[in-house]
Amino acid sequence: MSADGSATPPSADRPLRVAVVGAGPAGIYAADALTRQDAVPVAVDLIDRLPTPFGLVRHGIAPDHPKMRAIRDTLHRTLDDPLVRFVGNVEIGTDISLDDLRRHVDAVIYTYGAALDRHLGIEGEDLPGSLAATELVAWYTGHPDADRARVEAALEGVRSVVVVGVGNVALDVGRVLARTAAELESTDMPQHVLDTLAATPVEEVTVLGRRGPAQASFTTQELRELAELEGATVLVDGPDLELDPGAEERAAADRNVTRNLAVLRGWADHVPEPDRTRVRLRFFARPARVLGEDRVTGVEVERTAVDGDGRAVGTGETEVLRADLVVRSVGYFGTPLPGLPVDERTGTVPHDAGRVLRDGKPSAGEYVAGWIKRGPSGVVGTNKHDARETVAALLADVADGVLTTGGPVGDLVDELVSRGVAPVLIDDWRAIDAAEMALGATRGRARTTLHEREALLAAIRAATAR
Repeated sequence: MSADGSATPPSADRPLRVAVVGAGPAGIYAADALTRQDAVPVAVDLIDRLPTPFGLVRHGIAPDHPKMRAIRDTLHRTLDDPLVRFVGNVEIGTDISLDDLRRHVDAVIYTYGAALDRHLGIEGEDLPGSLAATELVAWYTGHPDADRARVEAALEGVRSVVVVGVGNVALDVGRVLARTAAELESTDMPQHVLDTLAATPVEEVTVLGRRGPAQASFTTQELRELAELEGATVLVDGPDLELDPGAEERAAADRNVTRNLAVLRGWADHVPEPDRTRVRLRFFARPARVLGEDRVTGVEVERTAVDGDGRAVGTGETEVLRADLVVRSVGYFGTPLPGLPVDERTGTVPHDAGRVLRDGKPSAGEYVAGWIKRGPSGVVGTNKHDARETVAALLADVADGVLTTGGPVGDLVDELVSRGVAPVLIDDWRAIDAAEMALGATRGRARTTLHEREALLAAIRAATAR
């Protein structure tokens, strides 16, 4: 701010201070886009409520996907940029209000994702033995907030599993549950997860899709990985793959669907094999009720058809599938930070090309990227283009004079410390990273995830004491 109190453009001496809320792929890509441009001097605080970065790359991608999870090596380059400061273990709305945060920076980009699961809305859904995929994934990836007792109680003695949904997360869940203990041993799963899964004698996993294979949203790469399971056989009912001419025409126009159908049709002649887990993909089937009294014992499934508008409609034909565990993976939606508007229907922040809208108008200095912007769609790389669009809007606002520096303010980390908060900075994260690799090495692995928040913070204290 100049001597007369007016706002001034960003400069090397007073860069534009941007807080990015959420240190997952969307947030890191936004920070990367900000630091790679030369038009506007910036300083970025990458804030996350967890002590660790990487969001869904750490706590969403299945641990038996080491190549996919290796993307965090690429993301780490942004964390190492001197213009970026990782500020973990800070929860907006608890440790600092949104209004106070905005007083310490010139702009905020919200990238904190869509963490809540959608419900099926059917009878019996709340029985013990019925879980959301978010719960199971959080548990097997070592998320500090995972409800270990609930998940492990649901897995006890499970032999038959029904997974509802035909997206990549549903396939991840089915694949992890069908893996042998030997296949999972080299992953970075916490030891208690490996021990529990080794003691879970899953014999059958049924993945249900309420519409046909042409409408399934999984990628071909995820689908093909089912065939690589050492102790399982993939089964598909041939009639489910017989599409009407209209569906065939639509499928032919989509390369991903064409590839998926080719893979599925290659499995249509598979038959169950003794002593091998059966992974069955069922289409045109939707759950009508979850059965059981004290816990899940089965699922009543209704046969469906796809109407002219692409919607699943019931045929009235039902059957009961045995199930000791039901996992729903039918979508996700975001929740608002205190003080941030979220559309209750879509679970996204209202925006225009990434500019947050309040009462229908752009709110100066507020932006959004990632799932909380567009909904839970795309793959990890989708967030790169999405973040670039948002950063382009921010830079355009600077060029137009809509966004300026707000004068000198106190340092955000100093403010947090004065409030009794213990922010985790980049060297602290490196201490956690080293502790996980050291723990993994004790069992011949590259890494073992520390799953408790206190264990993560203890790794920092141990490194500081040395």
